[in-house]
Amino acid sequence: MISTAYLDVGQQPSGEPARIPVITIKGQEGGPSVYLQANVHGAEIQGNAVLERFLALCRQRPPKGHITLVPMANPIGINQKSGEFTLGRFDPISGDNWNRQYWFQPDIVAPFCQAHLTQDDNTITQAFRGLLQQQLEQRLASPWGVKTGQHLALRLQQMAVEADIVLDLHTGPISARHLYAPKYARERARRFNIPLTILMPSDFGGAMDEAAFSPWWQLSEQFARLGRAFGVQVDAFTLELGSQEKLDVAQAERDAAGIARYLEVMGCWPEGTHKVAPETLHACDLNDYRALYSPCAGQIEYLAPLGQPVPAGAPVARIWHYERLGRTDDLYTEVSLPCDAIPVLHFASANVQQGTELFKFLTHTQPL
Repeated sequence: MISTAYLDVGQQPSGEPARIPVITIKGQEGGPSVYLQANVHGAEIQGNAVLERFLALCRQRPPKGHITLVPMANPIGINQKSGEFTLGRFDPISGDNWNRQYWFQPDIVAPFCQAHLTQDDNTITQAFRGLLQQQLEQRLASPWGVKTGQHLALRLQQMAVEADIVLDLHTGPISARHLYAPKYARERARRFNIPLTILMPSDFGGAMDEAAFSPWWQLSEQFARLGRAFGVQVDAFTLELGSQEKLDVAQAERDAAGIARYLEVMGCWPEGTHKVAPETLHACDLNDYRALYSPCAGQIEYLAPLGQPVPAGAPVARIWHYERLGRTDDLYTEVSLPCDAIPVLHFASANVQQGTELFKFLTHTQPL
């Protein structure tokens, strides 16, 4: 059974609500609760196409469980246009990243574990989920108010906190497909068939995936310190599905199948229901996911193909200095790497300042 409702996640200066669609798939009993959202950053539209293709898969083969889809999750960011470009990565008033405003206070974990040490897993799970919801309600009800981006984030998070699985769909600027995965879910991360993966620790930095997995991972670690085994109850991933300002429906169909393939092992479909063409999968730890900054200003020619290994010393970019034209033949600076790496994404503009983040790379890579 598929139904659609609408949720107000804020209010525009005109008084009109900032409203998002919420699509609910009520599948057969016995499956997990799954939450998928897309387009929190205004220019990152590919995730909407993936959700559309995923919904088509659900219609063809009804899943087990309860699945919530939230396309176009940020109506304010989507409408942040400047000329032909969509901005929408940062709140234009505060400058805050729309995907760094979710909420979790880690200091709740230790006292919760002490109070629930002898209870069964199901009781602990329900009680901790209730505590997380209480945190969010208290934050929204602050007598001092919250920022625009926090209104949006907290209302999205109130839906996501009820799920066993949270998938947040993004893109990069100019980007290869890549995945942020918590280290404990490394083996399951392979199921998405996304070629590049950054393996995340349990720290919380304000993003949706961390807001979903960090509380449960830290809960599991604290129980372990007290001598009680309690597994991490929630999987959460950020899927970076290519480049912003680009819609590729054929690739969306492949990535929707990858998501469904992951959900097979989580109980939504029988194993082998969905097929994907296998890709070579590389990974690195978050600490080894490195940015390369421009040593000088100029107009940049990006040389390194995204997703392909680059050896140390090979040029990855050429920065042209056209202001020197007619005065010298020394017109460009080549930029290379100090170690072997795989380029994941690069800056969208060819016009750069000194210190611009040109590329991000996987370094010290390993097979996923």
